[in-house]
Amino acid sequence: MQRWSSFPPGFKILLSIAIAVGLFFRFSNLDGKLYWHDEVYTSLRAAGYSGATIAEDLFQNRLFTPDDLLAYQRIKPDSTVIDSIESLAIEDPQHPPLYFLLARSWMHLFGSSRIASRALPALLSLVSLPAMYLLAVELFASPLVGGLAVMLLALSPFDILFAQVARQYSLLTLVTIVSSWLLLRALRRPNFGNWGVYAVGSALGLYVHPFFGLSLIAHGVYALITPERRRASAFWIYPKSLTQFLGAMGVTLLLFSPWLVVLVGNFDRVLETTSWAKYGGEWLYLLKLWVLSFTSLFFDLDFGVDNWGTYALRVPFLLLIVLGLDTVTRQTTKSTKWFIILSIFVPLLLLAVPDLIAGSRRSSITRYLIPCFPGVQLAVACFLANIAPSPRWFRSPSWWWRGCLAFILVGSVVSCSIRASLETWWHNIPSYFNADIARVVNTSPSPVVLSDRGYDGTQIGDLISLAYLFDSDVKLFLFDDSPAPQQIRNILTDSQFETHFAFRMSPATIDRLAAEGWDVFEDGGFPYGGLVAVKPETPSQQ
Repeated sequence: MQRWSSFPPGFKILLSIAIAVGLFFRFSNLDGKLYWHDEVYTSLRAAGYSGATIAEDLFQNRLFTPDDLLAYQRIKPDSTVIDSIESLAIEDPQHPPLYFLLARSWMHLFGSSRIASRALPALLSLVSLPAMYLLAVELFASPLVGGLAVMLLALSPFDILFAQVARQYSLLTLVTIVSSWLLLRALRRPNFGNWGVYAVGSALGLYVHPFFGLSLIAHGVYALITPERRRASAFWIYPKSLTQFLGAMGVTLLLFSPWLVVLVGNFDRVLETTSWAKYGGEWLYLLKLWVLSFTSLFFDLDFGVDNWGTYALRVPFLLLIVLGLDTVTRQTTKSTKWFIILSIFVPLLLLAVPDLIAGSRRSSITRYLIPCFPGVQLAVACFLANIAPSPRWFRSPSWWWRGCLAFILVGSVVSCSIRASLETWWHNIPSYFNADIARVVNTSPSPVVLSDRGYDGTQIGDLISLAYLFDSDVKLFLFDDSPAPQQIRNILTDSQFETHFAFRMSPATIDRLAAEGWDVFEDGGFPYGGLVAVKPETPSQQ
């Protein structure tokens, strides 16, 4: 195995620069990015609130200030971790509690500002860098592959994007990498301690996100068909390693069983809160999103899903992934080859095949493919290491090597640079237009925003998301399910408000506004943002 000390200073300097740039992008403009729907729910559940409690407090035909809504982003007085766990178990059981409990502890230490909330996932993302190095060296016995894999992860536009999101996805990346390393170590040195640590690490992974189970299935297949565990003449299962893996999984499931009981007991709620992923998955749409998802590891400029330029720019990076897989297949040991292939394609197929059959779209959600991504980055790192001319590659005139590396690094840095100062990016659905909405409201004279529980289940999250952006003089009037005519009349004729807006109101409340002589002007709003003007039907009714 080539030693790290054998590499020239140029490689070490380049790697150090890549890590420093990745560090900068992870922590830059943390308070300038839209704090969107999902992040709002991270904070409110970590704070000990439930959506039902907040709805009962807010939708009472009352005026609120933005700070009134932001109070639900701070730790609930007299609450405990049990309140956070119950909030998830009852309303959001498909999200296990580990990250939310970490976020709660973080809030106790550093507060609940956007910077504080996002610093936690950014730090967790940094911990993935040494973990990736360990995994690469374990797989390839090459510090060069390890250094290149760290470089790719440090500058990955996707990983930087979700390192700035107050959700569990950077932690999911970390546990995916660490658990893979623990598995390989346990298979190489099978003893009670190594398998026990792997079992505990796997349980922690399941407590981060259920889709970590996709990685465990890939691990199981690998333990079953590891080439070193087969006779040369025929397919053969090696009983000892398989038995050890199944034993570790038994411990993992035992440790995860408390939340497994929650999932089974509230399975109807799981189906209800994930029903949005059942629709819209025709094969061409899925193919487009797969291309965008996998290439976002290296390049992430988006001109629209239906813009051909978006895909034309991704073709070189897609080719890079293909070259990486080809290199792994032809140039590495069988055990390494099968680990990379299985770690990518088992999770992908487990998501994609049901989508193709049932017309759903879970595999089109980029963050759901996180279990696949470390394998892709390792494959590309292997390709780059394979075309390096010699251990003294940094002084080599090889245009091919330098060109490929420069192409990847420039694509990553350009993507992150353009995105760094923007408030909103493609991952912010359903809150994508909230920053634009806030600008319209903030620049209007004496505005009031009218809303109710809405119609799509995202109302609380987006109202609080908007509260982060509204000026302090903006007011929100939140109706209950059946506001009385006089209550509607009072707020619409209140002299302190010159401009009235409606935000994603339910059809029933819009009908009640119309009954009072006011109309909701759809043409004055955002097509998906949900903000529209509210004006009297005729001047005499104003």
